[in-house]
Amino acid sequence: MTEKKQGYRLTRIYTRTGDKGTSRLGDGQVLSKSDARFEAIGTVDELNSWMGMLLNSLRAGGDVTADQLSRIEQIQHSLFDVGGELAMPGYQLIQEEHTKDLEDLIDELNAPLPPLTNFTLPGGGTTACHCHMVRTVARRAERSVVRLQESGVEINAPLLTYLNRLSDVMYVLSRHCARKDEGEVLWQASAKKKL
Repeated sequence: MTEKKQGYRLTRIYTRTGDKGTSRLGDGQVLSKSDARFEAIGTVDELNSWMGMLLNSLRAGGDVTADQLSRIEQIQHSLFDVGGELAMPGYQLIQEEHTKDLEDLIDELNAPLPPLTNFTLPGGGTTACHCHMVRTVARRAERSVVRLQESGVEINAPLLTYLNRLSDVMYVLSRHCARKDEGEVLWQASAKKKL
């Protein structure tokens, strides 16, 4: 039996290289851990962690088909690519077809849903709530990447589009999951009063 060789293996978890508040990008640049680039990378990492929670919930709940689950699982891999692209200046990992895949999923999940007549609130069951966490952290990740771009760092357009569309996927998926669980929670506006 032949063992499959791994291309790169992490053997040491701690390296002590970041003990003084700096970290290294894939191209060797050393930056402060408070740099906008690391803020963006860290937010994408947090987003990917919430994706893991959502996937765990989807696998347990059966709210989506096997094909849909496989496509949602691919999002987690793509998010790792987003982080990788941010950590390796000059490389592009996210392409336009990544966003097209998200749009196809949105259309598929949205087709059977009734039209919205009011805003929905986070709720409707555990899985729907996990969708909302992914949605809101995706929005924050998008904002952090925009700030990075505004600081002068070149960001590939497909990466920003992908993060924007990801929050849309999660909103539609939250509606889909809520309707299979506790039902959508509709916003009830407070009575308006003149100041």
